[in-house]
Amino acid sequence: MIDMSPNLVLVVTIGVLFAAGVYLLLERSLSRVLIGVILIGNGANLLFLVAGGAAGRPPIVGSGEGPMADPLPQAMVLTAIVITLGMTAFLLALAYRSWQVNRHDEVQDDVEDRRIARLAARDERAVTDADTDMSTETLDDEAEQARDETDRGAL
Repeated sequence: MIDMSPNLVLVVTIGVLFAAGVYLLLERSLSRVLIGVILIGNGANLLFLVAGGAAGRPPIVGSGEGPMADPLPQAMVLTAIVITLGMTAFLLALAYRSWQVNRHDEVQDDVEDRRIARLAARDERAVTDADTDMSTETLDDEAEQARDETDRGAL
């Protein structure tokens, strides 16, 4: 019988890689975001391999005795490596361009984000909505007037 329980050290390593990667993704510095993407990519690769089960013989029919290894997790890891490499190259280019233009790689707040934050602090609306501003009806009043499409008697 094949032991299908995962190695505890690998499971803890996957958790640490994902936790550190998510923490770094929430930073404002693009270089930290880049390292976070790399850590999450490596955590995903380990997760695919651990979830793939126990190792076996090569997945070639007629190559020997015993159980064959599942080739799907290996293909998923190769795909994840390519995706992580593409994201790494893109974020590295963004960080480099930000360094060339601003001499730092921190992502700044957008002007519109700051305006909405100021309005939210004063408890004001960012936009006016004619449909909801003029209405004095409550939600219960609107619900009574609405047509119930599930009611067979209304048809």
